Amino acid sequence: MNERDLKEKAQILDDKGMRRALVRIAHEIIERNKGVENVALIGVRRRGVPLAQRLAKYISDIEGTTVPVGILDITLYRDDLTTLANQPQVHQTEVKFPVTGKKLVLVDDVLYTGRTVRAALDAIMDLGRPEVVQLAVLIDRGHREIPIRADYVGKNVPTSRKEVISVRLTEIDGEERVVILEGTE
Repeated sequence: MNERDLKEKAQILDDKGMRRALVRIAHEIIERNKGVENVALIGVRRRGVPLAQRLAKYISDIEGTTVPVGILDITLYRDDLTTLANQPQVHQTEVKFPVTGKKLVLVDDVLYTGRTVRAALDAIMDLGRPEVVQLAVLIDRGHREIPIRADYVGKNVPTSRKEVISVRLTEIDGEERVVILEGTE
């Protein structure tokens, strides 16, 4: 389903709502891990990356400590790889720190079926053996197909399978908001 064929049904978060959700998640990460010693963030390409970078900034603002941020490309780990395209675009994974023994927080924009997270976990395990992997998402829309849940959620948004959640970030889309889209039947 192409987003251009859909119409906006509702706005879930504006720029201020997104910031508040991310600052709250940053506080929750600090609290759950009793600080940020040995904590690292890994953003799932594409929109998980700027979200992870923002979380790292908010954590730094709160704790005065820098947490490393990695970039994870899961293209080759997807279970629907053959249905995506004849030549899927593979980008580079950029994790410039050892993951073994780290408290990793995997960051993505939307949690839906759980298949992206499953692929990301496989990719992380190929990099090493972290002490723990936690999941932070801006939006949890339900409809799990794999038993995965987020540790940190910006907003839970019940949706139908016909709806699409579109997270729009300044770094990628030139605007800052989260909307629900639906078909124009």
